[in-house]
Amino acid sequence: MTELRFSGEVWIAPGDGSWHFVTVPEDPSEVIHLESGPRVGFGSVRVRVTVGGSSWSTSVFPNTRDTYVLPLKRSVRDAEGILAGDVIGVTLHLATA
Repeated sequence: MTELRFSGEVWIAPGDGSWHFVTVPEDPSEVIHLESGPRVGFGSVRVRVTVGGSSWSTSVFPNTRDTYVLPLKRSVRDAEGILAGDVIGVTLHLATA
């Protein structure tokens, strides 16, 4: 299983402010693009993520700049004390088919 580690700044999606994301940098995004299996809805790729002491399964979604974005669940943000603007470390595993 491919493991990717990166850091990124948490940002809030425009609109109601309830969706928080981290942009996956270009190098790990290229690995996701090259090594991931079949895409599902909206071109998303299934992944397993760890941030701090929290792990969960989710999907990353293609962004317009050859990168992916990782949504951060409210329960994870609350458990880890994550706020918009924080830079967090992420470990991401590509889900196997």
